[in-house]
Amino acid sequence: MELQVEATGETVGEAKWSALRELERQRPGLDKSAVRFQVVSEGERGLLGVGFTPARVVATVPVDAVAEPATPSPPREDESELAAEARDLVQRIVEGIGVSAQVAADETDETITVSCVGPDLGMLIGRHGQTIDAIQYLANAAMYRGRVEDRKDIVVDAAGYRARRRTSLEALAVRSAERVVASAEPVELEPMTAVERKVVHIRLKEFDGVETTSEGTEPNRFVVIRPVA
Repeated sequence: MELQVEATGETVGEAKWSALRELERQRPGLDKSAVRFQVVSEGERGLLGVGFTPARVVATVPVDAVAEPATPSPPREDESELAAEARDLVQRIVEGIGVSAQVAADETDETITVSCVGPDLGMLIGRHGQTIDAIQYLANAAMYRGRVEDRKDIVVDAAGYRARRRTSLEALAVRSAERVVASAEPVELEPMTAVERKVVHIRLKEFDGVETTSEGTEPNRFVVIRPVA
């Protein structure tokens, strides 16, 4: 017997991710490597946002496919146990959504960056980075469930996406700050992760005439740029 679910998303990667989560909800502990995906539709963006059609996939797995207990790989050279755990976790998530990639971890005093390298990572990144942000959110939630010590932000990157995103965020921050100075009215930015909000705060720290604060609740916390009298 097989368990089958159908799911949609803005991209094929997001649709696969949604299908996998639904399968895991129905069958906790299933073997993600046994899941088979059939792409029903790759979706269409439509013209100027009109007529958008979501991607659609069907995921199938034998009902008796249960994952073997994961055996964490030992830390690699110059890699802490925490970084190794983060790398293993992201590797399992990436494999679970059907993406082939090499995964490596780089650690600083504040952050563990898990980078994915492969031939086609568009599915992993997703539209506007939504899939990779979802993976990053899941990795942080799973790593620190019930753990308060040794906490570091986990950043998941693929094909240099985060560097491009940083450049885009800094440009957005400057444009928005210039609007605030010109209009004397505050500007609210889109919801961002803690790491992305920090990019905005740092970029505008020395920008004359404005101040920044983070408001809202996770995962919809956002930056507000205000004029300084």
